[in-house]
Amino acid sequence: MRSTVGPPFASETVAAELASKIAVLRRALAGDALGGIRLRGQGWFAWTTCGGSNAVLLASERGVAEVLVTASSACILADTIDGERLRAEELPDDLESVEFAWARPDEREAFVRDAVSGAPVASDLPSDHEQRLPDQLTAARLLLRPAEIERYRALGMAAAEAMTETLTGARPELTELDLAGRGAAALLSRGIDPALVLVGGSRRLPLYRHPRATGETIGDRATVVFCGRRWGLYANLTRFVYFREPTPQERRETGAVAQVEAAAWDASRPGATLAAVYDAIAGAYAGLGFPGAELGHHQGGITGYRSREVLAAPGSSATIDPPVALAWNPSLPGSKIEDTVIRSAGDVEVLTVDPVWPTVVVEGRRRPDLLVR
Repeated sequence: MRSTVGPPFASETVAAELASKIAVLRRALAGDALGGIRLRGQGWFAWTTCGGSNAVLLASERGVAEVLVTASSACILADTIDGERLRAEELPDDLESVEFAWARPDEREAFVRDAVSGAPVASDLPSDHEQRLPDQLTAARLLLRPAEIERYRALGMAAAEAMTETLTGARPELTELDLAGRGAAALLSRGIDPALVLVGGSRRLPLYRHPRATGETIGDRATVVFCGRRWGLYANLTRFVYFREPTPQERRETGAVAQVEAAAWDASRPGATLAAVYDAIAGAYAGLGFPGAELGHHQGGITGYRSREVLAAPGSSATIDPPVALAWNPSLPGSKIEDTVIRSAGDVEVLTVDPVWPTVVVEGRRRPDLLVR
């Protein structure tokens, strides 16, 4: 992998990870009597290529290249527009690429038909006559490998540093758009796609849970929310800056959402369902004097190759099978807490940590405090 912001491990590690993932895909082929699997989405492409990217337009789920896996081969199918760049910067050395003229999509489809010998094909973004991916593949993607955890740790630290840079440079006279632009720049300078940068200033912060930036000045406090993507993985975090002392009510609500998050982490035991965690979150809100607050916004869930792979909801049968990435985000009007963690068999490891950010201890864990300037 030769990307300038490539994953922090050796090529032999990439080769082993790639071989393991191709083996998972081929077991799914055999189990569902498929001739091939086509992976077109940006998340699936990154997962299969061990951190490579087929993204050009960030707003599109579909990338500019795809992975084709059959019982006897695995390759990248790309237009000639992007083939050379992908080989040079995004693909593992052991993964062949095949290029086609962009104006002749029929040639790519003929190649696929020949490769699968007319057998059924499954895809993450199925077109006509293609099937959806087997369910076991989604479960396999959520189960993080050691190399993915190393990538996640590097991403989490970089995203947290970008947040610190953004908010330590904030000023009351900046507009929300100014601050969002600084946040996006801080992420991009670290090779992180700014998939989401929300900014709410003093007026809008308590009104909206998803405050897209506007031209209003931020005033005496602001929140910034990042969903940053690198190597296909998402780092999700929220922080607050104050240009005055927080009021007792603001401190109380900040402490309350941290207590709800602690309850969520405690409930996120190996084998627990997301429904059970949701129930624990709802119970924590009620116990703190905010019954029904869980209905004001989704509370998070499993993250990874999507900002949220699976949301926690009533009745959800999805289970927490470590090692898995989680991002809970309890909130109240004007208050929120959010970080990305790895849930291992033992405990949770917070990934989105910058050591210089102020913290408080909540149920034995250091959690981000309000930045008061």
